[in-house]
Amino acid sequence: MDPVLLARLQFAFTIAFHIIFPSFTIGLSAYIATLEVMGVRAGGERYRRLSRFWTKIFAVSFAMGVVSGIVLSYQLGTNWSRFSAAFGNIIGPLAGYEVLTAFFLEATFLGILLFGEGRVPRWLHVFSAIAVAIGTALSAFWILAANSWMHTPVGHEMRDGIAYPLDWWSIVFNPSFPYRLAHMLNASYLTAGFVVIAVGARLILAGRHVAEARTMLRMGIGLAAVLAPLQLFIGDQHGLNTLRHQPTKVAAMEAQWESNQPGDFHIFAWPDEKAERNRLEISIPRGSSLILTHDPDGIVPGLKDVPPQDRPPVKNVFFGFRIMLAVGFYMIAAALFGAFLMWRGRLFETRWYLHVVANTWWTGFVAVIAGWVVTESGRQPWLVQGLQRTADGVSPVVGSTVASTLALFVLVYGIVFATGIYVINQLIERGMTAGTASASTAPPNRPLSATQALTDDRHGT
Repeated sequence: MDPVLLARLQFAFTIAFHIIFPSFTIGLSAYIATLEVMGVRAGGERYRRLSRFWTKIFAVSFAMGVVSGIVLSYQLGTNWSRFSAAFGNIIGPLAGYEVLTAFFLEATFLGILLFGEGRVPRWLHVFSAIAVAIGTALSAFWILAANSWMHTPVGHEMRDGIAYPLDWWSIVFNPSFPYRLAHMLNASYLTAGFVVIAVGARLILAGRHVAEARTMLRMGIGLAAVLAPLQLFIGDQHGLNTLRHQPTKVAAMEAQWESNQPGDFHIFAWPDEKAERNRLEISIPRGSSLILTHDPDGIVPGLKDVPPQDRPPVKNVFFGFRIMLAVGFYMIAAALFGAFLMWRGRLFETRWYLHVVANTWWTGFVAVIAGWVVTESGRQPWLVQGLQRTADGVSPVVGSTVASTLALFVLVYGIVFATGIYVINQLIERGMTAGTASASTAPPNRPLSATQALTDDRHGT
């Protein structure tokens, strides 16, 4: 019944649930906007059918993201009132800007996107899709500005334990913000891209809406083949920035205890925090030194550089980082191999590949959650790096109160999540149904003939 631990668990649970939906809708809104623009430029009905299909899924995901996100704001007052009192002058305006510039934009134009087709001019409907995509990106901009400031706080002064802003430009564009924004936006586009790929593969395997499914696969793989390798570069730059500003976090990511020797990259290890060593190591000698310093003899920071009470939970950060890496390398391999198959003209006939990507729609979500575990656990024991410890930011409430609300959140969120996933899955199963179905759609249980599929593909690409 430790109130600090319970408050952290409650926030971790709600943010892990919430981040699933923004990471999907940010990327999906950009995909819908692209479909709308291509529908105008190419004049094909196929892109409009796809846009209508994905807009329904976006609407459900957006609604679930809004519902789960509202709770986070309340928790800052109920569970983290001391943090809010000390840093509300900075975090509050940044959160307010997100509502004023992003949420209002999304909410206004989403209505036109959902219900305006055939009722408003075509250019306004396309513009609404673009506006929603810009709104979701703006939302990420402001939230990441606030979160990044907590990791690399600048542009303020502390008076009697209260932070007062001095330079908003420095606060918003703090040292870690550009890297976090690029990393998160790219992750969101990849997350949506792999869902699109999975749905396209699923429809092709079922022999339904084959022409539209082929377009999904081409667009998804084309996007992922560029962005997945790019994410590796962005992540590397983000890591180097973290090394400069939060070296202890990097030491935990690498499970590096000593700083007086070159660092090995541990493919697997079991960090023993009491003994201050690793067990069961499988390592690449000097790998961490080469990655972090570009010198195999370079010295990387060690956890022993700081007292035990100033170290993050090493296992959380270490394993979270490796889960993120494993998923990232899978996404790179899947995207590049898919691009190779597409180049060779064998993408739609390689059924084992379609089965794999159809069942790995979840990879982007896992990578995003693992990345947030690394980011937020790696900052511990600090709530605001170097300014306030997590234990000093919690509200003066008893543990049983936090425990009861945590149990309620788990119950309610479980129902909401299960319902949302069910609705989204039903929308995917229904596909481009009456009113939006293409003439190329085969009956559910009978695949298109090769001649018909080829004809549909030629006319619709």
